[in-house]
Amino acid sequence: MVVEDGELEALRMLTDRRDELARQRVQTVNRLQRLLSELLPGQRKRDLSAAQAKTRLATIRPRDIAGKTRRRMAAEEIADLVAVDAKLKKIKAELKAAVLERGSRLMDIYGVGPAGAARVLADVGDVARFADRNRFASWTGTAPLDASSGEQNRHRLSRAGNRRMNHVLHVAAIVQIRHDTEGRAYYRRKLAAGKTPMEALRCLKRRLSDVLYRQLVADAERAHQPEDAGPGGHRGATQESSAADSHPLIDTSDQPLPGPAKPTLRPHPADVKNLVASTG
Repeated sequence: MVVEDGELEALRMLTDRRDELARQRVQTVNRLQRLLSELLPGQRKRDLSAAQAKTRLATIRPRDIAGKTRRRMAAEEIADLVAVDAKLKKIKAELKAAVLERGSRLMDIYGVGPAGAARVLADVGDVARFADRNRFASWTGTAPLDASSGEQNRHRLSRAGNRRMNHVLHVAAIVQIRHDTEGRAYYRRKLAAGKTPMEALRCLKRRLSDVLYRQLVADAERAHQPEDAGPGGHRGATQESSAADSHPLIDTSDQPLPGPAKPTLRPHPADVKNLVASTG
């Protein structure tokens, strides 16, 4: 449909623009860090905001011409950082509104924000083009590749597939690992089972790929339901009553299983962090 294609194209342009601004911000912060470290040796801060940079710069009163030039350049970089942060904030709001406008619930997945959800929608398009979650995992580059040798059974991360999607899953996995989530618990169980950190991360990314696929399928099915029908396809059914007794499950094996994944409904808000299943 022309309208649909236009909407996806607009979403893709916004997402690409957001990525460009994010890269611009990193470059600006790096330049600012370098200038501040020259003005204040030994006080480099890893995550630097514009407000923090202003506070630090206010304490600097260089007397030589080189120092004064560095201070002026640092002030200009701070102004650039403020500007790019404002643009990022605005485009984040646009992306969030666009994702919600499409009826997507991808942002319910812990670690997937407006930019990640928008990237998924823009690059996936119609989820029906993927026969099952295994095909989807191959496309996202999270399907494990056999790297066994002799009696050692090993799998490595695929370098194929859509790298932007793989990045979205990587960010979501890292966020889950850093917070008290089922994703962290799952990751730690894999480490305890003898997986290396990279192998455990690969397992988690594959699980999250399955979660993304199931949510996309659920969103697509809900979008095709009659306006007066509930999420179960029955008139009068409410979303809360259907979701309360339905919890998304993810298969417990590391290897992809044949057959399509069963779509799931949106979990209760209290269950958002449990989108990665408690597998052993």
